[in-house]
Amino acid sequence: MEQKNSNRKIFLTGGTGYMGSRLLSLLIERGHEVRALTREASLQKLPAGCEPVIGEALKQNSYTEQVRGCDTFVHMIGVSHPSPAKAQEFRRVDFTSVQVAVPAAVDAGVRHFIYVSVAHPAPIMQAYWKVHVECEAIIRDSKLNAMILRPWYVLGPGHRWPYVLLPMYWIFERVPGTRETARRLGMVTLDQMLHALMQAVEHPADGFRIVPAQEIRRST
Repeated sequence: MEQKNSNRKIFLTGGTGYMGSRLLSLLIERGHEVRALTREASLQKLPAGCEPVIGEALKQNSYTEQVRGCDTFVHMIGVSHPSPAKAQEFRRVDFTSVQVAVPAAVDAGVRHFIYVSVAHPAPIMQAYWKVHVECEAIIRDSKLNAMILRPWYVLGPGHRWPYVLLPMYWIFERVPGTRETARRLGMVTLDQMLHALMQAVEHPADGFRIVPAQEIRRST
């Protein structure tokens, strides 16, 4: 990974999650200052080197004051192990957390907002990706400089079963009628996601920028 441009002051939500915990450790390793939102019960999950912020991701104004002084906001709150049965949870957690995070970032004067969304449109998991479309609209309407990462499925420890689908993706990407969909909904690795997120942190967007799955795969 190339050397960072400069140290950032980052506010991170979802820092105890599957991807967020790994990103948090990398950010600290790279010398960035990180304030990580957490509930008191999860405080022990945060690594040394970050500043814990006790708050509620789904409660308005729960942490706005603690965002002040940060130049970058990385939002990674979301329902774990998404499935069609969790449609109500997507709205309660994913959507509500963005409704809280974006005003907090705007009010605190954050210069760059990074959001992990999901690739869309897709023929399945419609409740999931449609909520993320609404979340992206909230970010776009805020006029924040923002970078939106759109993976479909992230391959990594504990998330390896879709590897069996890779030969099918290879075929679909070579058929004109399915090529665009296969590329948009292509799988990325955890390392590729972390690299893309670090690139987003260290090379802020000017305006509103989408990073699709195929670009995430090329990031390494």
